[in-house]
Formats: sequence, structure tokens, C-alpha cells
Amino acid sequence: MSQEEARLREAICETCRSLHARGYVHSSAGNISARWGDGFLITPTDACLGQLDPAELALVDAQGQQTSGLPASKTLRLHRAIYETDATARCVLHTHSTHLVALTLKGVWHPECVLPPLTPYMVMKVGEIPLIPYHLPGAPEVAALIQQKMLAQPGIRGVLIERLGPMVWSATPQGASNVLEEFEETAHLWLMAGPITPALDADRVNALCERFGVAWTRR
Repeated sequence: MSQEEARLREAICETCRSLHARGYVHSSAGNISARWGDGFLITPTDACLGQLDPAELALVDAQGQQTSGLPASKTLRLHRAIYETDATARCVLHTHSTHLVALTLKGVWHPECVLPPLTPYMVMKVGEIPLIPYHLPGAPEVAALIQQKMLAQPGIRGVLIERLGPMVWSATPQGASNVLEEFEETAHLWLMAGPITPALDADRVNALCERFGVAWTRR
């Protein structure tokens, strides 16, 4: 194993330990992957993200065949679909974050944008996130639905799966974690404040988009 691969394995596990310690993931729920070579590394199925061994991460090739490590997460198809659709995605993170799951139970703002632009950092760091209807965990048809959303809304950083939680992606494990945390905390704010909470108005959203080079189409 090269030093570069070893560092990536440790970065994945360190990100997971941090998320677990702060309550963003729990029990054996959630998974994370990162591109490596022509394939990617992904956490084992039913693994506790707070207790990962870097050597046990599953290594999967470009065709989705596992070559080493413990059995890969059952969400393998979903991770592959994201990597195939967005060449800039280098790390994919899925959690069952409490407030984002609760959001899908109480009702999202809009199916194509589950939260309104409540805060500047929601606009800047998360962006518009569409809803994926509920399917059984690991259901292969969800991969196609995610790809459809990614093609229909280019540049999105994640999706929210009804009753199961978010899948977000970025260039690094820490970057994906940052998207997830901002997304989860904004859901928490909206659930606390209530759906009548006013969003940022169009002028303020436009100013953020212009200043930080982001896109937000729904008003």
C-alpha cells in the first residue's frame, strides 16, 4: 500500500470518527467512500463509523468488483452512480442524520430544494438539494433516481433520501463532512423555528450567488 493510499484511508476514518463523536452518525448507520485510482474505497457494510480500521475499508474497482477489505456497504451502487455522473466528486458521504430524516417526515420545502435559503451558508456551502422518494435501503433503482436529479440539476452537492437521510459529495472527506454538517444544522434550525420562518429574499440570495459564484435558482 502506498503512503498516499494510507493517508486517504486514515482521512476517511478520521472524518467518520469525528462525525460519530459529535452525533452526526450513530450505531452502524451511514457510509463513506472516496475515489482511489480507477475505483474507490468504501466503508464495510454494517460498520460503526466511529470504530473503523483503515485496513478494513473495501477497495472496489471501476466495474464495482471488490478486490480487498471487508464486504462493501450495501449502498455501493449509489456511490458508483454519483462518481459516474459527476467527475468532480471525489468523496461521497451518506448518513441518517436526525434532523434531515425528521425533515422528510414533517415535509420538505420543495421536492427539488428541500430547504429554503435560510442562511448565507446554506446557499454558499450546501446549495439546492432535491428529495429522493423512499425505497428500501440499498435499492438499486435509487441509483438511477440520483443520476436523474444530478443531470436535471447540474452542480448539486447532494440529495436527501426520504426516511433514510442525505448523500452528499465533495472533493475530500473533510469537504463532504462540511456539506453534511451545514445541511444538517440548517434542517435543525428550520425544524426549531417552524416553516413560517422567512427565507432570505431574492436580492440577498442573488448577492450571495454573485459574490461567491454559486447557483440558487428556486425562490
